[in-house]
Amino acid sequence: MSLNPGAAAVEAAPATSSAPAWLLALRWPFRPLALDVIWGAFSAVNLIAIYWFANWETIPFHFIWISLTLLYGFRSWPTVPTMWILGAVMLTTGFGIGLDVWRGSEPREELTEVPLMAAVFVATVWHSQRKLAAEHSVRLIGEQNARLLTDQRQFLQDAAHQLRTPITIALGHAELLATDLAGEQQGEDIGVVIGELSRLRRISDRLLLIAAAGDPAFLHAENVQLDQLITDHVRRWRPTIGKRLRTGTLDNVTVRADRERLGLALDALIENAVLHTGSDEDIRLSVIRDSRRMSVAIVVADGGSGIPADQLPLIFDRFGTSDGGRSGGTGLGLPLVRAVAHAHGGDVAVRSTHGAGSEFELTLPVPVRLGLSAGSGDQEDQGSFGR
Repeated sequence: MSLNPGAAAVEAAPATSSAPAWLLALRWPFRPLALDVIWGAFSAVNLIAIYWFANWETIPFHFIWISLTLLYGFRSWPTVPTMWILGAVMLTTGFGIGLDVWRGSEPREELTEVPLMAAVFVATVWHSQRKLAAEHSVRLIGEQNARLLTDQRQFLQDAAHQLRTPITIALGHAELLATDLAGEQQGEDIGVVIGELSRLRRISDRLLLIAAAGDPAFLHAENVQLDQLITDHVRRWRPTIGKRLRTGTLDNVTVRADRERLGLALDALIENAVLHTGSDEDIRLSVIRDSRRMSVAIVVADGGSGIPADQLPLIFDRFGTSDGGRSGGTGLGLPLVRAVAHAHGGDVAVRSTHGAGSEFELTLPVPVRLGLSAGSGDQEDQGSFGR
């Protein structure tokens, strides 16, 4: 009979532990049963002492029961062998105490020690089995969650990969049609088709990237000088955005990172800023070191529309947008930034005032061996976004 409903599940579950191999080899019912043999010999010696030393049976009697409780706590036998061992210990120690009572060296009340010690041991077994059942349940839940996460990631990868090819083909045909159509209305229509297909392609690419972020092989780390990375991105985005894209403080900091992934995250932050700023509102990129925390922050600040306070907790969710998608974004740019930041052991945060702009901060750890070099200071005028 099991001591609790979860005991059967615990006994049926395979033993999994991070303990050393020599310790696992001692666990019941694996061989060799060294601890069982040692405890059996120790108990036998104490049992002989009970029979031979009538006036000193209390000490060996308690040695047997205490050592049994300690051994069970260390080994957690299955229920059936535990009950057999408990019965044997009760019988032999009870017989020893009974022999002393028969000899007249002990009062009859001493016989109550046997069921009392047995009750203490049963209580220990019950609590131990409850703990094992809880650990088993937690392990099953963890394994189920891991399977669900793996299935979700695989689905995203498969879906994004399968969508990429037909979208690319359709986009190519649409661009060919655009060159042959002469009518103004037809040109506008095909422009809408091309725009939506391009958006679908960006969605599939970002879904694939987000899904792959949990893969250990996602990053190909190298030494990346962040101030140079910012400068390169400003140079690349300037033809599109114009001079309203500025640089603020650019501390000279080198990190271990995947240059390509980090660049994609920075592109997503810049794109997000462009979508939410007007033509006369600046976007400023900065690299701010924190020597105390051994970290560095890539800051993208804008003077655009800002984010409503109730939307701030949701903007890093997939397909979450602060404007309901009116800006034309994919809703995957900021989740991509978060995935890349977490893959690097960092994080991303936002500070925003509705109607007064936003400031996104992508934080990365800096290894001690790389260190934090002296800052290069401002590359251009600091303005209101400098720190």
